[in-house]
Amino acid sequence: MSVLKELEKRSASKCELCGASENLNVYEVPSASIGGVDGSLLTCQTCIEQIEDPAKIQVNHWRCLNDSMWSEYPPVKVVAWRMLSRLKAEGWPQDLLDMLYLDEETLTWAKATGEGEDESEKIIHRDVNGVILEAGDSVVLIKDLKVKGSSMVAKQGTAVRRISLDHDNAEYIEGKVDGQHIVIITQYVKKIS
Repeated sequence: MSVLKELEKRSASKCELCGASENLNVYEVPSASIGGVDGSLLTCQTCIEQIEDPAKIQVNHWRCLNDSMWSEYPPVKVVAWRMLSRLKAEGWPQDLLDMLYLDEETLTWAKATGEGEDESEKIIHRDVNGVILEAGDSVVLIKDLKVKGSSMVAKQGTAVRRISLDHDNAEYIEGKVDGQHIVIITQYVKKIS
């Protein structure tokens, strides 16, 4: 069964965030190395646009999180936590955040994008040209890199898609090269627009 079919079954063919039943898509939650059903949710195009572009946020749309934050599925809880954190200055989202419980593993996943941190606390990842890297970006290697612990060499020019960020060190990102999950130093990559 495809990821889409499994998510439609899990959600009764409704957006797992706002309950809409049209324009539904699979949304793979960034920084989830698990992917698939356990790292994704079924959501509408409206929610996806507002998640991915903070400039398009309509605050009242996210009042739906009052219900969806109680989902039993971690990807839904993670996105609810991130959106509530993004909107907490509005007042009511902070009240919901105070009620929302995430186990340690799910909370770590939710914080993986830096959502909810003050700007001064965030670790900023930059590529070789100083361009800011974010979770889910694509980069290209600018130099051949030997992969520690294996005989593999990641070749210059290799594209690494959907990177994740190391939240303790601004110089490290992670991504898959030739099917292998590796850590890459940011000074050896260039962001692809």
